[in-house]
Amino acid sequence: MSKSKDMRILIPAEEVHAEWTKDPAFRAEYDALEDEFAMMSAPIKARNAAGLTQGEVAERMHTTQPAVARLEGQAHRASLRTIKSYAQATGHKVVIRLERVVGKG
Repeated sequence: MSKSKDMRILIPAEEVHAEWTKDPAFRAEYDALEDEFAMMSAPIKARNAAGLTQGEVAERMHTTQPAVARLEGQAHRASLRTIKSYAQATGHKVVIRLERVVGKG
């Protein structure tokens, strides 16, 4: 029985993303997720700005490091109460703002 080599070609994610964003349908869907991407990155940026580990944030929130990891991975699904607790633990505050879309409503 002969062993065959795995001949996968690895393409950097940046290249794949650049190619996909040329497709108008992909671009429209990607742009529609902008708020979710921002919501997901905000907690990690806050924690990094505070110079804290997930474990340290967990201690301040009276929870566990895996719970903080889950929150950072799914912040767009977290309750406002949880987001406020995370913000306080990292020395931040939550600001919610609705902006009128020009030409709508």
